[in-house]
Amino acid sequence: MRSLELFSGCGGLALGTARAGFEHVRMVEWNADACATLALNKRNQVEHARDWPFIQGDVRAMSWGDIDGALDLVAGGPPCQPFSIGGKHAGNEDARDMWPEAIRAVREVRPRAFLFENVKGLLRPAFAEYLEWITTYLAVPALGKWADETHAEHLARLRDYKTRADYDVRVLKVNAADYGAPQKRHRVVVAGVRRDLGVTLPAFAPTHSREALLWDQWVTGEYWKRHRMAPPAGGPATDADLRLIARMRAVGHRPAEKAWVTVRDAIRGLGAPNGKNGHVFQDGARVYVGHTGSPLDEPAKALKAGDHGVPGGENMMVRDDGSVRYFTIREAARLQGLPDDWSFATSWTESMRQLGNAVPTQLAEALGRWMAGALSSPTGAAKRAA
Repeated sequence: MRSLELFSGCGGLALGTARAGFEHVRMVEWNADACATLALNKRNQVEHARDWPFIQGDVRAMSWGDIDGALDLVAGGPPCQPFSIGGKHAGNEDARDMWPEAIRAVREVRPRAFLFENVKGLLRPAFAEYLEWITTYLAVPALGKWADETHAEHLARLRDYKTRADYDVRVLKVNAADYGAPQKRHRVVVAGVRRDLGVTLPAFAPTHSREALLWDQWVTGEYWKRHRMAPPAGGPATDADLRLIARMRAVGHRPAEKAWVTVRDAIRGLGAPNGKNGHVFQDGARVYVGHTGSPLDEPAKALKAGDHGVPGGENMMVRDDGSVRYFTIREAARLQGLPDDWSFATSWTESMRQLGNAVPTQLAEALGRWMAGALSSPTGAAKRAA
């Protein structure tokens, strides 16, 4: 299936959807450092990246009419700073808001489906009307905004046309850990399928669970055996965990999902930082209010791009002795599901910024397979062939 990828960053979403079977016919990213990362992996002939036709440029200056052939998917992660909890909360008043450009691409390309990822802050009550504008405009992308029209006026006009929508639009709140990423990364996904295909997106069901992890850790002990270590003397972290474990023991069978993937699982085999392949020690990690690091035996807290030029203080692990250190680039890349031959062309700070902005490839692949499954259904496939 053919896709157009916007706001590609260092390639997390693109790699995940490529693994799910999508061929990117064009990728666009404006940031020079992120493009340097994409170019480096293309030169290194990394799987999938070796074939990526990416362009460094501003999507606002792009025309999509020269793309040959029909597209199955438009995907991307519009810059999240306008809606991020840690940002300035300016929303659609922020010059970095690229949702209008994502919608323009859907209007001009008219793909069979679209898939956009953003921060959970987009669901905040303060942005409720803007989220409705995004989803309603994506449903009727041909109904453009007039130059002198406010968002509220445009939304009112869009509402009048919603019954004649071109796309069925879904908004999902997801946790990347529920789809195999070793990271508790809560995100919003806005997805849609063209109505004339007669396709309905199924539920996006989790494949991994915290309950299954607790079962492996505290019912069978399989987790500790795999890591060749004794369980921590203190036992489960909270009373709520103890109650949940007791209920699972009473039921007597393991949850059906796979276990959440932990930090210890993700970095297994890397050993201590050795100065090679991005596995380089970075000094300066410390605990402070609101930034306490990630325990090894849970999925990591969400990697952050940070503000004022530095990565977030949560980009560190809590070791078994209680001390903390920053994740190396290689460890952070594993937390985002990038392979060990995925290289970064810039400094630790800039590489961590790219990683903090990336979509975990495990989540991206799950979303890609979810979308590809719907488009490849008998109805969707017949419409594509027609």
